[in-house]
Amino acid sequence: MLSVKIISVGTLKESYLREAVAEYSKRLSAYCKLSVVQLKETRLPDSPSEKEIDAALEDEAKAILSELSPRSYKIAMCVEGKQLSSEKLAEKLDTVSNTHSEVCFVIGSSHGLSDKVKSACDMRLSVSEMTFPHQLLRVMLLEGIYRAFNIISGTKYHK
Repeated sequence: MLSVKIISVGTLKESYLREAVAEYSKRLSAYCKLSVVQLKETRLPDSPSEKEIDAALEDEAKAILSELSPRSYKIAMCVEGKQLSSEKLAEKLDTVSNTHSEVCFVIGSSHGLSDKVKSACDMRLSVSEMTFPHQLLRVMLLEGIYRAFNIISGTKYHK
């Protein structure tokens, strides 16, 4: 059974988001071994400079990189990443499961991910050209992963 790890910077503040994550975590337990790691977001002033943002991203990168296993297939969630249909994500997960025991998705803070983290990943993935709160992205990603496993399994959920 494939292990799926989601590393996310920042905590879920809204109860409805935590409930959605719990629901998809429960659903995914039939298809994979899921783990969700929440890392602390570096605090920044209200109007941070580019230098302050870069320093925060580097600080967060250290924590993210310490959580990445060299044996896992690593996917950075970032705006410049490739967009995949649900079917293509299912194909990707199915292919990855033949060569890796773990796939790891990395979600950065509201300022994104450092280039160091992106370079450490095997793939860059985007869910949309639109901008979404990074907290909501965790739920959207879990739903996408759940849908992909249902496609792989041939269930009717995707229809």
